[in-house]
Amino acid sequence: MIAPVMISMDPCRSAELLRDALRRDGINSDVHDGYGLALVSVWVGLVVWCDGERFWWRTGWNTDRRRVIYAWHPARDPFRAARRIAMRYAELRSRHVPINRPTYADPL
Repeated sequence: MIAPVMISMDPCRSAELLRDALRRDGINSDVHDGYGLALVSVWVGLVVWCDGERFWWRTGWNTDRRRVIYAWHPARDPFRAARRIAMRYAELRSRHVPINRPTYADPL
């Protein structure tokens, strides 16, 4: 019997494909690469990691176990991963309270 072989992509290339898929949904993001991982910075509290095989991101906190909860998606499907990440993005944006900063254009 032949065991299945997992084919992984370059993490940075996978992250770039995810960034492009997010852009189609109107979400701007940045890709950072290094040490065998790539990061897609999407929003405050929403960073997606990629190792070439999967994307994973934080979705919450388990208070009983005092642990972070993560979601993951195969890197070979960046468009569906982008849809899931876009839902998390919308959730975080809806909870975000902007900081009222003084405008310096007004005379004191």
